[in-house]
Amino acid sequence: MPTPKLRTVALVAGAALLARRALRRRIQASPLWPVPALDEPVSGRPRTRAPRLLVTAREEIADGVVQLRLEGHGLPRWEPGAHLDLVLPSGLVRQYSLCGDPEDTSSYTVAARLVPDGRGGSREVHEQVQEGTELEVRGPRNRFPLVAAESYVFVAGGIGITPILPMLRALPEDSAWRLLYGGRTRASMPFLEEVVKIGGDRVTVVAEDEEGLPDLDALFAEVPEGAAVYCCGPEGLMAAVAERFPGVRTERFAPRTGAGGDGAFEVELRRSGVTLTVPADRSVLAAVRDELPDTAYSCEQGFCGTCQQRVVEGEVDHRDELLTDAERDDSMLICVSRARGERIVLDM
Repeated sequence: MPTPKLRTVALVAGAALLARRALRRRIQASPLWPVPALDEPVSGRPRTRAPRLLVTAREEIADGVVQLRLEGHGLPRWEPGAHLDLVLPSGLVRQYSLCGDPEDTSSYTVAARLVPDGRGGSREVHEQVQEGTELEVRGPRNRFPLVAAESYVFVAGGIGITPILPMLRALPEDSAWRLLYGGRTRASMPFLEEVVKIGGDRVTVVAEDEEGLPDLDALFAEVPEGAAVYCCGPEGLMAAVAERFPGVRTERFAPRTGAGGDGAFEVELRRSGVTLTVPADRSVLAAVRDELPDTAYSCEQGFCGTCQQRVVEGEVDHRDELLTDAERDDSMLICVSRARGERIVLDM
């Protein structure tokens, strides 16, 4: 028979359980007490730990371009056009197109061009990432997939050849395709020999120091009906191709500038009970961090997803290159995206 002391402990434990259940029901029933009854917020939610891969080979394959081989075990297969996020030793996150074998589950291969006046990521890759370095990777992800088409037109500028190269390898030998590959010099153009070997006379190589700028008008004078057009390279090149062929598929690793919505707007942080004004010359992330300095972020370009937040109300001007259409229904990357109207509400 239970002693009085055991009966007391059991009664207290039972009362505590009933109280917790009652509190949970009250929170779920009333969105105004003690906090809004929203799903778990994106902010502060632990993310699944990404794998760390070992750099087993580092090679300079063109002037200012290094190729890295990262090895692991049981890595996911990928499709041509996919890219990886690399978390560099400093914590910076940068995106690089995969240019190896999609069926290789033991390694990933990427190539990075040094950008002397960039934001530091490419310099870190070139100067600090060596054989033996371990890097955290996220992905692969693919927003530049190779679609089935009757024929193809590819335009690559410099390092922009990296997502296109696996596409060329994957096409059947009798496929109808053309490639215009341009660069400042032939020595600065990675994978040039392999590309020419694959394509032969289907490849037009233009080095600015030899031939001048590529003749896009001639290339797009006769694009076959049903052709899929792909372009990757400097922003100016992609804009020029889009002007001549609006249906072009592009891959970019710099934030897209929106056509509108650059004015000031309000952001309500529902959980914090704070409303902020985001001026035209600041990002939502910058304004939020004034109030919540521990808000996580990394790339500030709309690629890595670290700053993704749940949108409770309002229409978003999405400017990222990461979220799927489904994810854009109720979330945004606050480093680049903005409100389309005068106000949005975030689950923060």
